[in-house]
Amino acid sequence: MEAIILAGGFGTRLRSVVSDVPKPMAPVGGRPFLELLLDHLMPYGFDHIVLSTGYMHEKIESHFGSEYRGVKISYAVENEPLGTGGGMRNAVERCDGDEIVVLNGDTLFKIDYDDLARFFHSRPTRLAVVLRQVADTSRYGSVTTDCCDRISHFTEKAAAHGPGTINGGIYMLHRSLLEERPLGQAFSFEKEILQSRFADEAFYAYTSGAYFIDIGIPEDYMKLNAEN
Repeated sequence: MEAIILAGGFGTRLRSVVSDVPKPMAPVGGRPFLELLLDHLMPYGFDHIVLSTGYMHEKIESHFGSEYRGVKISYAVENEPLGTGGGMRNAVERCDGDEIVVLNGDTLFKIDYDDLARFFHSRPTRLAVVLRQVADTSRYGSVTTDCCDRISHFTEKAAAHGPGTINGGIYMLHRSLLEERPLGQAFSFEKEILQSRFADEAFYAYTSGAYFIDIGIPEDYMKLNAEN
């Protein structure tokens, strides 16, 4: 199992409370948030993790070095912002295998990765998206699926409201989905692959009710600190 963690964002909304480190390194209970993400991956047999970094990348590299709890750590540094898609495309060059898990470096979603892998392998697809049921979809937009778990519709944030399922920011995919795009090109994975191609290529949704928190805004960051 290999994973890419997208850890290159500027964290603009969080800067009022965390300004001296990149967002994934925001302290939670005296530890960097990124350690919480890595700790959750450890029991599932991940043996290589690629950190896609950019803003203040040196602080991440100096803290983690080349391994974490015996697991190899590699870095894919963005010299200029590449968006989620460009960052993933850049990071996949550091991966060895064909099947890769991708997750956001600012979201803790405690899913069962073994179960996700079983789901992915049981569908004829190059992409499984992890969804989360929430009470209010307006912050994220919503994702709709058909009776076979295939993604059938996306609703943008401006139009979303009320309970529903959101994109939880975790994917299991085949690397060929990213390698179709050129290296070094900035693009949004969500808009230019996921939302633009789901009607033509079958992308499936794995829905989990596991613990979920996104520290992208100060309120949720403070909530997580209160829990730890």
